[in-house]
Amino acid sequence: MTQPGVETATITLAHGNGGRLMRQLIESVFVRHLGNPWLAPLADAAVLPPATDDQALVFTSDGVTVQPLFFAGGDIGSLAVHGTVNDLAVAGATPRYLSLNAFLEEGLPLEDLERIVESLAAAARACDVQVVAGDTKVLPRGLCGGAYFGISGIGLRPRDLTLGAGGIRPGDAVLVSGPVGDHGIAVMLAREEFGLSGTLASDSASVLPLTRALLDLSGLRFLRDPTRGGLATVLHEVIHATSLGVTLEEARLPIRGAVRSACDMLGYDPLYIACEGRVVAIVAEDEADEALSRWQALPQGRGAQRIGALDPHHDRLLLVNEWGGERLLQELEDDPLPRIC
Repeated sequence: MTQPGVETATITLAHGNGGRLMRQLIESVFVRHLGNPWLAPLADAAVLPPATDDQALVFTSDGVTVQPLFFAGGDIGSLAVHGTVNDLAVAGATPRYLSLNAFLEEGLPLEDLERIVESLAAAARACDVQVVAGDTKVLPRGLCGGAYFGISGIGLRPRDLTLGAGGIRPGDAVLVSGPVGDHGIAVMLAREEFGLSGTLASDSASVLPLTRALLDLSGLRFLRDPTRGGLATVLHEVIHATSLGVTLEEARLPIRGAVRSACDMLGYDPLYIACEGRVVAIVAEDEADEALSRWQALPQGRGAQRIGALDPHHDRLLLVNEWGGERLLQELEDDPLPRIC
């Protein structure tokens, strides 16, 4: 079944040639779901309201691929919005505007594209952001996994806000907002590879409520969303930036049983598996309990835990179990599992 204004049921190369079919596709799918005063002119650039004297503009950009395009808890459309919104949120910004570049493969069913853009639009509305500019390209069969997105975002943050690894101090606490590894394992289950199946859903979601809850804490040092490479990769970035070590307490790590089971069977470590709706925070030790309490009071943060601390006595990522045994968590060299994004 074709969509209103679209003459074929699949994407063809003609949908990317700049002519009538491309215009119909943009107007009948993208503009119909994402329409707003900034996008409506379909100009080469959107003229946006300026920042205020006490607000700074924050800009981010991301590329989004995932196979399959649909998985429990989300799809490539909602994932594109959440990933970009979250990059702004952990920078301390309130997301405002997005641009969307869609790379579509010849043969993609229009019905699938409709579902994806409808989901993308719903996620954007829930995050209170507008897609104000974009572009569409169609690639020949076999050169694209159905659909890829390039997405950029602009947000506003207080000019006097300071966040980053430069403020981290020895003894600071490491917090994570909820169970890790859900997204990566949910995508693998959706592929029905390795003979595995299950009902685990991705954690794909906006983390803006979680970041907003902590921004007024004077001891907040650092926020990051642990996407590709997972929790361990974020903490290795901190180690490289500070020359401090991180010691994690294994008993406090929030990991769902389904994630542990899948990782045990496949030989993966959940600390390296991607999340798409979690935040890692580093907070001064004397405000860590307050930060944790604020997170646990939110629906998105009920599973939050204080998992470790910055350690001046070494420069490694150490996992310590309840008997005092230590395991060194190395920095990733290769992909820890089949690529999911």
